[in-house]
Amino acid sequence: MAALPYRVFEDVLAADAKAVEARLDALLPTLSGNRLREAIRYAVLGQGKRLRPFFVLESCRLHNVDPALALDVACALECVHCYSLVHDDLPAMDNDDLRRGQPTTHKKFDEATAILAGDGMLTFAFEILAQANAPTEIILQLAKASGPDGMVGGQMLDIEAETKNFDSISAISSMQSKKTGALFEFACIAGPMAAGANILYLQKYAENIGIAFQIADDVLDVEANVETLGKATQKDKSKGKATFVDFLGLAEAKEEAKSKVSAASHWLAFYGKSADVLKQAANFMIERRK
Repeated sequence: MAALPYRVFEDVLAADAKAVEARLDALLPTLSGNRLREAIRYAVLGQGKRLRPFFVLESCRLHNVDPALALDVACALECVHCYSLVHDDLPAMDNDDLRRGQPTTHKKFDEATAILAGDGMLTFAFEILAQANAPTEIILQLAKASGPDGMVGGQMLDIEAETKNFDSISAISSMQSKKTGALFEFACIAGPMAAGANILYLQKYAENIGIAFQIADDVLDVEANVETLGKATQKDKSKGKATFVDFLGLAEAKEEAKSKVSAASHWLAFYGKSADVLKQAANFMIERRK
């Protein structure tokens, strides 16, 4: 495996985000006066770091996957992620007014339109994969990562915690491995899956960065403000749900996140210097300020 030239994570992330944005814009044509299409474009375009698509594209670069296929897999994953945000923000779920510093989709449009926009984004994700002739394993794994054994199941555990709460670190970790971690894992293993390679190294990497990401989120929820995050803070606290910070304390939570980043980097040794940008990405998970 030839080593990739040294690249700066922030530059790669920005370039990948631009490419994903352009492809999504092309995949989602503007239909004037079509409220549903307008809501979908509002929810998908012009917002977010495109972190999950970055992991798809980088894992594909590591395995010499066709760039066109990689880009469409990244766009499909981003549609799933954006649908989940639209539904999470609804009054029946997290009841949020802001997302990425902008009015949430149900505030910009209305609740019924937001529900349908989310439904549309989820199904459109698999239309993208089918039209790209993505390998069956890719389609299957995104379905699993998105469904009751993945993100949706994790969201249900999160809702149940509003009355039962989490009784241990392992309970929070289990919920987050589904709600947040499942899509990160899919993103990271998309490359080796498409290439028919061993997924173990990037799967273990993903498990660790997923937990690090959530711990960092819990820390930001304590330390940041609405203006910085672009969304409400202290939501879990207001609902009586324990977080990693509640169990570990702020300082220890930060140390645990660093430990997970170190473990993630360990699993990249197989790729040598080619994985340098993924090491930088792991550090970004806990250094980000929003």
